[in-house]
Amino acid sequence: MGNEEVERRPRFLCLHGFRTSGEILKKQVDKWPQSLLQKLDLVFVDAPFPSQGKSDVEGVFDPPYYEWFQFNKEFTEYINFEPCLAYIEDCMVKYGPIDGLLGFSQGAILSAALPGLQAKGVGLTKVPKIKCLIIVGGAKLREPLLVEKAYSSPILCPSIHFLGETDFLKPYGTELLESFVDPLVIHHPKGHTVPRLDDKGLPIMLSFIERIQKAIAREEEQKLCSEKAPQTY
Repeated sequence: MGNEEVERRPRFLCLHGFRTSGEILKKQVDKWPQSLLQKLDLVFVDAPFPSQGKSDVEGVFDPPYYEWFQFNKEFTEYINFEPCLAYIEDCMVKYGPIDGLLGFSQGAILSAALPGLQAKGVGLTKVPKIKCLIIVGGAKLREPLLVEKAYSSPILCPSIHFLGETDFLKPYGTELLESFVDPLVIHHPKGHTVPRLDDKGLPIMLSFIERIQKAIAREEEQKLCSEKAPQTY
């Protein structure tokens, strides 16, 4: 009976792409096999800011569209980044316990930076440490102050990264790998999209999830043991 308490599916907060929505990311991720999806507890949320311009998915997916933060033409200055972090933290509290982040595009750039920012006390100080990441079409932040905070130390958080052969972000996603300790990589032939999982990618993904599940189960078990341990004074 005790195992029922500790064996739970890893819960991921899912951060969608620029000027899309949580509902759109859900549709994109639903292309993955049910054998994988049933092992995950996925929470899809909309970014805090309504789209301030044309969306690349107009005509493909229905509005409304949202964005996580805004930026200058060189991507070196961000607007509303701190409110964005506060909003993500609120979501993690509301839908917690959140074990990891799943991000695509702008959501992947954010997700990959958050463990480093959290470790430096820049954000997410009221929630438990992020345990794992699924990064689809990611890259690094480019605002100098945030770069210093997010990537100055190796990111120990277990991560799996999707790199598309024709994705315009592929060189930046490859560069991002250098900031992580032992990242897993799934290569796919598509562009900037959430790809289907093929016979090569699916086993890598399943083994990653199994590893996360075991780590969570161990943590939950330790927590239960410490709660049951007699108090000594």
